[in-house]
Amino acid sequence: MQEENATPYKKIVTKMDARGKLLRFWHMDGGVSAQVTAIEMETWDNQNVKLIVRRHGIADRQRDPHIARHEFQLLSMLREQGIAVAEPYFVDDSGEVFADPYIVMSFAQGETNVNPQQTRDYVEKLAMGLARIHGVECTREEVSFLGNQQSAIANKLETPPVALDETLDEGIIRNVLNSVWPLSRTNRDCLLHGDFWPGNILWKNGELIAIIDWEDAAWGDPLSDVGNARLEVLWAFGHDAMAAFTVAYTRFMPNIDMNHLPYWDLCAALRPASQLSHWGLGKETETRMRKRHSWFVRQAIESSSLL
Repeated sequence: MQEENATPYKKIVTKMDARGKLLRFWHMDGGVSAQVTAIEMETWDNQNVKLIVRRHGIADRQRDPHIARHEFQLLSMLREQGIAVAEPYFVDDSGEVFADPYIVMSFAQGETNVNPQQTRDYVEKLAMGLARIHGVECTREEVSFLGNQQSAIANKLETPPVALDETLDEGIIRNVLNSVWPLSRTNRDCLLHGDFWPGNILWKNGELIAIIDWEDAAWGDPLSDVGNARLEVLWAFGHDAMAAFTVAYTRFMPNIDMNHLPYWDLCAALRPASQLSHWGLGKETETRMRKRHSWFVRQAIESSSLL
């Protein structure tokens, strides 16, 4: 086991199991909004267990100083309702190990799949996973710590950047959304993942086994998640896959009113404005994503003009 910085993880193991022993730890790649470290420990009864230690980034902590405890609460509720998420084991905001809070959860033995053999089957299961999230039974009071998505969009529209990203049609998007916001409520508000895309889905043997990264979870219209997922599926797999995902979601959630989907598509299209060029993408990938984004915006505006 590497000795560098091992002490905090030894303390975490001791907090969870006084007779436990840290075997090894390693930092996980790909974390943007949080620092994620895997640990392997030996429990008091000689069982080897792999866990994830998640420390949220400063932006998330500023938005919600108790985000670790709230994520623990959210994951516990989701697990109870059979949603495929990591099992939360421990949360600590005492400051005794790290200055910032952290959460310990199960290590999901899966991986993201950006090149599925059967795209239609893949997006079908993706849509089912999102539908199950939107079907979670909870009241607003039970997740009062989550932000309201419609209010978040309103705030974003009210505070535009000094320079709009016209390479991603930001001005056009904002004009359309400003003309209709706030949207009338046509769906019952529900729990939202907030960042539902292929990179936050883990698979094993062709099956969805875990939905990860819940720091952007919110409360609001389910079409917010649908619009974001549609753009991400379009970027990853193309127009046909996006259409198949949408059809599948509609089949799983027949009571959802889809009429405002074009506006939520535009909300999704607004997210990468002034950000896309900083994502470290290859030139060919970024060019393809920009082209598909432009098409996505056009189809949303054309559809919204019919409403």
